[in-house]
Formats: sequence, structure tokens, C-alpha cells
Amino acid sequence: MARGSREVLTLQLGHFAGFVGAHWWNQQDAALCRPTDAKEQPGELCPDVLYRTGRTLHGQETYTPRLILMDLKGSLSSLKQEGGLYRDKQLDAAIAWQGKLTTHKEEIYPKNPYLQDLLSAEGVLNSDGIWRVKSIPNGKGPPPFTTTTTPKPVIPTEGSIRVWSDFLRVHLHPRSICMIQKYNHDGEAGRLEAFGQGESILKEHKYLEELEDRLHFYVEECDYLQGFQILCDLHSGFSGVGAKAAELLQDEYSGRGIITWGLLPGPYRLGEPQKNIYRLLNTAFGLVHLSAHSSLVCPLSLGGSLGLQPEPPVNFPHLQYDAALPFHCGAILATALDTVTVPYRLCSSPVSMVHLADMLNFAGKKVVTAGATIPFPLVPSQSLPDTLMQLGEATPWTPLSACGDPSGTCCFAQSVVLRGLDRACHTSQLTPGTPLPSPLHACTTGEEVLAQYLQQQQPRVRSSSHLLLTPCKVVPPYPYLFSSSLSQQGLVLDGPPTGAAVESIPVLGALCSSSSLNRTLGDLAKDLAKLDLRRWASFMDAGVEQDDLEETLQELRSLAQCYQSGDSLMD
Repeated sequence: MARGSREVLTLQLGHFAGFVGAHWWNQQDAALCRPTDAKEQPGELCPDVLYRTGRTLHGQETYTPRLILMDLKGSLSSLKQEGGLYRDKQLDAAIAWQGKLTTHKEEIYPKNPYLQDLLSAEGVLNSDGIWRVKSIPNGKGPPPFTTTTTPKPVIPTEGSIRVWSDFLRVHLHPRSICMIQKYNHDGEAGRLEAFGQGESILKEHKYLEELEDRLHFYVEECDYLQGFQILCDLHSGFSGVGAKAAELLQDEYSGRGIITWGLLPGPYRLGEPQKNIYRLLNTAFGLVHLSAHSSLVCPLSLGGSLGLQPEPPVNFPHLQYDAALPFHCGAILATALDTVTVPYRLCSSPVSMVHLADMLNFAGKKVVTAGATIPFPLVPSQSLPDTLMQLGEATPWTPLSACGDPSGTCCFAQSVVLRGLDRACHTSQLTPGTPLPSPLHACTTGEEVLAQYLQQQQPRVRSSSHLLLTPCKVVPPYPYLFSSSLSQQGLVLDGPPTGAAVESIPVLGALCSSSSLNRTLGDLAKDLAKLDLRRWASFMDAGVEQDDLEETLQELRSLAQCYQSGDSLMD
């Protein structure tokens, strides 16, 4: 492990969290596998924050995510719960019982063609049951191809993606996957629908012990654990699983950062009243309980609203995506997540999770919003000051927390990351003696440009900003969502399209403590107060009582009041 790395353990809870997580880990994997180039800058992000080194039973070095994920029966498709990296046929065959055996075989799901291509590229399972992994350069990530002709990768189509494991290209440790067998992923019966159901899962000794064993396994091998990031479905019963998991982490690992990303799929349909009511209830209960036990909570969604009033999905000028596809929505949210989490993953001068949370959550403001510009719209002939000046006074990023239009709201504190711009365009490229179009053009470093721009936009706001050269990787299986007006590096072309596929993009991402949450959380409380719970007794039957609802309603109103626009650092 890299000296001085500040490890983070990721918990991934729920099926939509699986889609976001699969894209997230694929992007980490793509960054590890970047080609060696004389122009390549030294790594700015430390992969050891998220990954762990290990060895198989046969002594081969591995590099796998420091990850615990929980999902429901039927959600893994062809992925084995124990993974394939450490598989040992001889151990699988070790059966103590010598009497008559009856074998029951589960239906075998066909492996996605993309994953078949991945396996042939990275190793082979021999007849002796041992997975032979090709050599790992520097112990980091999958190896480059060593054949003279590189096979063309199979790009997964939207129709071939049924579950998140259909496109996960990263090998997981056997301790990563924890299946909840008592609920089904498919079908209408046996679903994990309600917050109370989720809470009760981690009250059961079996599942609590499984989670605690995995936590201890990963935590005890860390040299300096800075905290936990929880990717949690907010709309389903997994909001209850996340709340209990956050409570467990707070109790057992006091002083560590706990940052929770509450994930919601795209806009919902009006014709599904029960699902919509359950979504509202799970979201409200989840936000209140998660904020009580986390350092920071951030809802993430491409939808326009957390409440019952449907709003259209957010728009990105250079992306074409289908908001009904988790494969698309997960990719966009993972890209935002990969950017806003940069501060606590830096190699040099990282901001710890605890410090990041402390900067954003003052005065009880445990909930924050996220936003991102994907991709950041830089034209090759322009500089960063030129582009920022063209953005004007409008909020420069698309909101990603289902809080509606941010115009007219104020920000109390923010953490901003801009990544993927070549150093040559960080400052003005004007000829000396040319009149400067703006104060930004007088700055001598890109960091100064970004900091001054944020100061101009929000003069009384506590801001932290980071500028990185490293772009976001968007190679397959990332879906092709990009307009033809982008270059291979994700820059906005000022000429005809080149036809080259986009492989990386610059991204601007932000976490904000915003007054928009006053309206959003307040509206959520109003929707909750209007419900006639006699019509939704099944939600209450799952373990939630009327007193719990009243308490959640009061907590939601109190949380909303924290974000009144008159409450700022400077008052």
C-alpha cells in the first residue's frame, strides 16, 4: 500500500447503487490502465484510497476495490457471489458429508458478451480450477494486452444490460458481495419496498454479523482509515439498510468520516401511485435518519424533484441520454461522483472526509447538493478564463440533487473541482499588451482563475477549489452519450466532427450547502403531511409506527429551516 494513503471503505447498498457503483469502479479501473506516455503527468489521484492489494491462494497479487455491497436475490446474473478471482475448484469440491447427495442447480444466467471479452483479455480459468491472471504491472489494475493485435472491445448495448453486473469489468474480493436472500430483485412478490423492511434486515443477527465480519476484515488491514462512503438507494427499502449501516459505523468507528450518497433513479411515472408514495416515504425517512448518523448526506438524481410533483429530467447540452435507463443515469452520476470525491482521494495535500464534511455542514446543515458540468465546455482555441467568462453569472453546473432550478438561491459553502484541462489553457493566451476582457485574464495560474471566478460568483461563500489535469475516463462499457461536436478528449470542436469516439472528458463538479434545500426539504415535508397513511398501511406494517412518521416529519421541517437564505457564515 502506498505510504501515507488515507483509506476509504465503500459500502454499496441497492440495485441502482449497483449501476452507479459499477460505472464508478469501471472508471477507476480505466484510470489505472492508462497508457504509459512521456507526456503523462504523475498520478494526481491515489488509487490506494479506494483499492487494496492482496494475494490469491496461489500467491498471485491482486488489486481489488475496498468494497462491501449488498443486493437482493437474483441481482447478480452471471456474477458469482464469491467472485472469480480467488476461485479454487479443489476447495469448491471439499464436501464433508459422505452419504447420498442430491444436487440442486440454480438456473445459470448467460454471461454478457462484454464480460466474455473481458475474461479472455485478462486471464483464464484453467481445468484445475485456478484462475490464471495475467501479470499486473506494479501491482495496479488489469494488465495491458500483450498480443501483437489488440482485440476490438465488445461494447455492451443498452438491450444487453439487465443488471449492473452485466457490465462490471472489475474483479471483486470474495468478501465484497453480501446477498440478501429473503427478498427478490425480480417479480412483484417478496420485494424490499419499505424503509422499515430495510432497517429490520440489519436487526437480524445473520445479516448484521455478515456486515460486521466484512467491516472488520477491511478495516483491520488499513493503516489510516479516513472513513466510509455509502452509495445507497434512497427510493427503496435500502434507505432503511443504509440508515442502520450508517448508525453502526457511527457507533463502532467514532471520529471517522461517513459520507452518504443517496441515489435515486430518473423521473418516475404518474401511473404508479404505490411506488411513488413509497418512494416519497423512503426518501423522507432515509434523508432524516442518514443525516443523523452521517457526516454528510448528498442526494444524487437526474430527476427534477424529490417529492410527488414530477419534474422533467435535467439536461446536459452535449449529452443525449435516456432517463429511463439506469445504465445511462448511473454513468452520468458516477462521473459526477468521481469528480466531487477528488478532495479526499488526492495524492498530494488531500482534504480528509472529516474536514470536507466540516467545511460544508456547519450549523446543522448535514445535507448538501451536487452539481456537474459534463463535459466542461472548453473550445480548443480558448482558455479557461474565456470559457468561465462566457458562462456569465448563471450557475455553471447542472443540478444533480433533484432540488429544481437553483436560480435565485444562495450558497453557504461549496467544494468545487475542475478536472481534465491541459495546463496550457489554464490562463489567458492573449498577446501581451492586449486589453484584458476580465480580471480572470490577469491571473497567473489556473488555480487562481478558478478561485477568483468562484469568489466573483458567490462573494460571501466559503469555497474550496481544486484544479486537476486528470480527466474522467469514459471508455466502454461507459455508454456513448456524447454529441458529435466533441473531440476524443471531450473538448467542444470549433470545426467539423472528426468521427473519433470520446475517450475522456473534462468535468466541473461541486458540492454545495444551498438554500435550495430549504424549499426542497420543506416541500418534501408538505407532501408527507398530506398523506393519508390508512391507505398505505403496508408501509407501516413493515415496522414503522405513526409516532415514527410524526418524528420524521418534525425532523424534516427542522432540517429545512437550517437552509433559510438569511443564515450564512457572514451574518
